[in-house]
Amino acid sequence: MTNSCSPTPGVPLAAAEQTCKIVASLTSNSWSERQNLGALRGAASGLEIRADLAGDLSPDVLRHQFDGALTYSLRSTEYGGAFAGSAAERAYRIRAAAREYDLVELEFDRDLTPELLAAVPPQRRRISWSGRGRGPSGLATLFGRMAAVPAALYLLVPVAENMSHVMAPLRFLAGAGRADVTAFASGEIGVCSRLLAPWLGAPVVFGGLAAPGEPTGGDRGLPLVEHLVNDFPFPRLPPLRHLFGIVGPPGRWSRSPRMHNAALRQLDLPALFLPTPCYEFARSWRAMRNGFDHIGIPFEGATVVAPFKEEALLHADSVSDEATVAGAANLLVRRGRRWRAHTTDPIGVVGALRRAGVRLSGLRVAVIGCGGAGRGAAAGLLDAGARPTIVNRGRDRGRYAARLLGTGYLPLRQFAPENYELIVHATPIRTEPPFDVARVRDDAVLVDLAYGPHETGLVAAARRRRLAVVDGWGVLAVEIAKQFRLMTGHALPSAIESNCNSSLAAPAPREFAV
Repeated sequence: MTNSCSPTPGVPLAAAEQTCKIVASLTSNSWSERQNLGALRGAASGLEIRADLAGDLSPDVLRHQFDGALTYSLRSTEYGGAFAGSAAERAYRIRAAAREYDLVELEFDRDLTPELLAAVPPQRRRISWSGRGRGPSGLATLFGRMAAVPAALYLLVPVAENMSHVMAPLRFLAGAGRADVTAFASGEIGVCSRLLAPWLGAPVVFGGLAAPGEPTGGDRGLPLVEHLVNDFPFPRLPPLRHLFGIVGPPGRWSRSPRMHNAALRQLDLPALFLPTPCYEFARSWRAMRNGFDHIGIPFEGATVVAPFKEEALLHADSVSDEATVAGAANLLVRRGRRWRAHTTDPIGVVGALRRAGVRLSGLRVAVIGCGGAGRGAAAGLLDAGARPTIVNRGRDRGRYAARLLGTGYLPLRQFAPENYELIVHATPIRTEPPFDVARVRDDAVLVDLAYGPHETGLVAAARRRRLAVVDGWGVLAVEIAKQFRLMTGHALPSAIESNCNSSLAAPAPREFAV
C-alpha cells in the first residue's frame, strides 16, 4: 500500500490496544437540578469537582449519583481558576476535602506545605502546575522537582499562546516514560495536546460537562465528555501511527473528527483525526508538522477552513488543478516529504446537487461570497457547465474572484434573486438571510454552505417557502468522503457516508450534561 496510512518504518506502534481513564470535570452546582450523573457510568471513571467554580459539593450526595473516583480541585486564579481567597481559607477547604475525596489537587507553587502534605496522603494527591515559558526541557526539569513529592498523579499545564507552546508538553511526555503524569497545553489551541497525551503515556483525559450558558471548566480548550466518547475512541487507545487534523481558528468544535475517526476505526487504520485550532497559519503549520514528527507520530494531512484557505496554497509543494483555479485549498496531504494542496469545495457543491437530482448544465447561478469556499463552488459549477456569477459585498474582492475564475461579478446591493435558477450561499452568515428569500423563483434551488446544530436562517426561510434546498450537511458529506480518500487512500465506508447528514446534524449519540 502506498497511501498515507501504510506502516511507517521506524515509528513505534503499541503491540496491543491500551486504555486510559476519562475524568469528567464538574464546573457547576446546578447538576442536581438537570441531570443525573449516573449517565457517566460506563464512560467516565472519575469525576473532578472544580470547587472554585461549583463550590464545595457533598461527596456523599455525589456518590449516590456517580460510582467513580472523586477529585477535589480548588484551582487558583494564578493557575487559571477562580479561587482568589486567602491562604488560610484555602488550607481549611483542602483539609476538609481530604477527609472525604479520593484525590485532592495540590498546586505546586502554594499547597506543598507540611500541614497540607500531612493532611493529604501520597496515594490521594494530585500535584499540579500551570504557568508560562516552559519548553520540553523546562517541563522535564520542573517535573523532576514535582516528582520529589510522592503523589498518585502529576499534572503539568503550560499556558499556550502559539502552536509551538502546544507541542512542548507533548514532547515532554514523549520523553518522560512515566504512567503517573499527564501534560497538555491550556486554552482553545491546546485541545489537540489534551487529546493526544494519552497515547504518549498520560493515564487520564479530561472532559467537560455541558451546562447551557456556562463555561466548561474555565478552560475553553476542555473538550466535552460527549466528544471524547463519540468523536474519538476513548477510553480505548488503539495503535497510532499517523495523525490528521482540521486546521482553523479557535472558537468552534467541528464535527468532522467524528466522521473521520469513525471511518478510521471501522477500517482498522492506525490513525487519529484531531482538531488543531490556531490563531494564524504559517508558524502554526510549521510547528504542527515538526512537532508531531518529533514525537514519532507524523502529521499526514489536514483539512483547512476559512480564513486560512488561500494561505494554505503557499505551503504546498504542488497544487491540484482545482485548487489552482479556485486560488485556495481546503486540504493539504503529505506524500513522503512533500505536501500537495487540494480543494474539495468544487466537488462538494456539485456532488451534493447531483445527488439531489439537479441538472447543472446551462443553469444561471449566483454564488454569494468570494472566499475560498465560494470560489471553489464557482469553479466546480463552471466545470459542470453552469453559468455562475460572483456576488459579493466588497467590490475589490468580488472583482478579483471573477477575474480569477473568468466569471461575471455583481455587487450584493444589485443582486436580484429572481434572475437565477440556482443560488449558492458561501459566506459564514448563519442568522439572517443575506438577501430577500421572497424574491427567489419558485423553481430555483438554494445551497447554503454554512452548517451547525440548527438550521441557518437562510435554509429555514427557504424551506418555509418550500424551495428545493441543499444544506451545508449535504455538501459536507460529499467533501468528507473526498477528503478521506485523498488523505488515507481508502474510500469512506458507505454506512458512515450515508449517515453523514443525520449523524452530524443530530445531537451526539451519547450526551452528558449538567
